[in-house]
Formats: sequence, structure tokens, C-alpha cells
Amino acid sequence: MLKNKTNPNYEVSHNKSKHKFTFNETILYLCSVFYIIQKMLKRFETKLLEEAFEFIKKQNFKTRKKILQNIRRAEQQSDLKFFKKLTDEIWEFRTLYSGIQYRLLAFWDKDDKTETLVLTTHGIVKKKSKVDNKEIDKANKIRIEYFKNTER
Repeated sequence: MLKNKTNPNYEVSHNKSKHKFTFNETILYLCSVFYIIQKMLKRFETKLLEEAFEFIKKQNFKTRKKILQNIRRAEQQSDLKFFKKLTDEIWEFRTLYSGIQYRLLAFWDKDDKTETLVLTTHGIVKKKSKVDNKEIDKANKIRIEYFKNTER
């Protein structure tokens, strides 16, 4: 219950005890709850390998923003519009922006029991409707090298 119009303190009663929360404390609490819910909704974490990072870095600001936004969407929802399986091992993050199709090829690392990682290998600007086999082969070679160098 709001005490008066000029005082941002709220009275909240729990089990006959009264707690006062300022507006800022309430906002901070809601932000922390939102953050926890968002973490719970994430299906996986994405890690950009060097070549994928460089590809994104080369794009203009609005394109970078859109690509990263679509990666975050793919982490939270299962939608082929953002993240699609190409082969048994290779997937693609999909972004269509200003009529141009951007793709980041990726693979899963499910061996870590605490979190599931999706690692992006490299990016391409797609000119045809299908991803070239040489790009898929390149992503697969990076995947094989990654697992060879990662201690298990």
C-alpha cells in the first residue's frame, strides 16, 4: 500500500510483519527475478570461436546487433527461423537482415554436465538457398579439432 503520493515507500505485510521497500529496491528485486527466469529459459550457452567473432566484427553495427539478437533468441526458443540442423553434427544460426542471409555454423558440446555449449565455427553470407558442402566440411574440421584439443 502506498503511504502517500510523494513517498516512494511501499508497505508490504507478510505474517503480521511489515517491510518497507523503496521504489529502487522493488525495481532491483524485479530485475533479479527477471534475470533468474531468463537464465532458466536458456536452452544452451553460445560461444563464438575466433573466426566467427571476426566475421561478426566485420559487419556494420545494425547487422551485428541483429545477428547477436537472433543468437539470443535461439538460445531461448526452439525455432528453425533462428537455429537449424544442417547435418548430424553441424547446425546454423540464421539471420536475414536487409535482404541478406547471414549464417554462423556451429556444433554442440554436451559433454560438460553443468551447461550445454554451442560453439560457432565461422560465418558466411549466403548467396544460394543451400549452404555449400565446403562450408559444412570446414565447420566439421573445426569441430573435430576442438574435441581433439579439449581434455576429456
